[in-house]
Amino acid sequence: MEPERDYNSTLRFPFVGASMYTNYFGLKEKPFSIAPDPRYLYMSERHREALAHLLYGVSSDGCFILLTGDVGTGKTTVGRCFLAQLPDNTDVAFIVNPRLTVLELLETICEEFGISLDNRKQSVKSYIDRLNIYLLKAHANGRNSALLIDEAQSLSLPLLEQLRLLTNLETNQKKLLKIMLLGQSELRDKLTQQDAAQINQRITSRYHLLPLDRENCFSYILHRLAVAGERQKVFSKKALSRVFLFSGGIPRVINVICDRSLLGTYVEGEYLVSAKIVDQAAREVLGDGGEKREKVTEKGGLRKIVFAVFLFLFCASGILYYLDSMTSVVQLARSWLIEVEDVRSVVVEDSITGPVAEELQVVKTEESESITIIPLEIVE
Repeated sequence: MEPERDYNSTLRFPFVGASMYTNYFGLKEKPFSIAPDPRYLYMSERHREALAHLLYGVSSDGCFILLTGDVGTGKTTVGRCFLAQLPDNTDVAFIVNPRLTVLELLETICEEFGISLDNRKQSVKSYIDRLNIYLLKAHANGRNSALLIDEAQSLSLPLLEQLRLLTNLETNQKKLLKIMLLGQSELRDKLTQQDAAQINQRITSRYHLLPLDRENCFSYILHRLAVAGERQKVFSKKALSRVFLFSGGIPRVINVICDRSLLGTYVEGEYLVSAKIVDQAAREVLGDGGEKREKVTEKGGLRKIVFAVFLFLFCASGILYYLDSMTSVVQLARSWLIEVEDVRSVVVEDSITGPVAEELQVVKTEESESITIIPLEIVE
């Protein structure tokens, strides 16, 4: 049974749907906001591994922990979920905008840890000295300290070098500060540069977050709808397939397409999101990118069909060749049996010598076929 909705208001005020389609579909809130709300975190196997990667890193003895992924794959959301599950004995400085100078970076780290700073002009040395004192006290009190930097692909090489120097703050037993870098795939490329070799060597744990596959894409959409209070089916199966096609399994793109699809369905006065509405929504939010992705996917589908036909023909030819080979083997065996017949003996009565066994053997030549009788004396 569909939830109650006011069709008249839909027809009279179609553009109000951007904020009111939640009531129309019986939802408590918009399910596809792009804000990194941990409540909506869909824990696919890959996201669970990424979160476990961060939680293990903060309690281990490593220096740098690296989490990378393409744009919109959910790195920030995993980071927020990590902050919500921090061990009680851990303090974290969280930096969301690393486009800073070295002094600004150090100042931000001190502020995040609650380190008091006076009004005097600070230097790199003064910031590091204060930070070192703080970390030693935290260690003495049995507390761990970590630095989490989002959008870390924006870090310049001088900033990365300064972060490396911060990992030199240590005791004889352990490092005082663990640094976790969350960034796009460009961060991995940056760390392979020669100037970043020393930093790259100190990375003790790495994880790259991939987009969702088809099955997890469907589950992701249904999960967000369930969290938002969905009571009835909203997306058709074909619509879900189209969302995956256009989004490539990237959660942020999935959210944008689904949000627009719900709005379009609301404006049309429908309840079930169709594949046609998803196509229109994708074109609106992705522009030419949506059409290009669809064409690329169609070409990819054609290539798969051609490959399948080629594979079928290849297998069929292999089977025919095998059967033909078996036929040749059978014919050869028959020829061999004819040419090498079992020896047949013919007993001939001889008045002088008595019974004589005459062996009859078939001998073939290219010109003619002859029968040779070989007399064998029978020993009585």
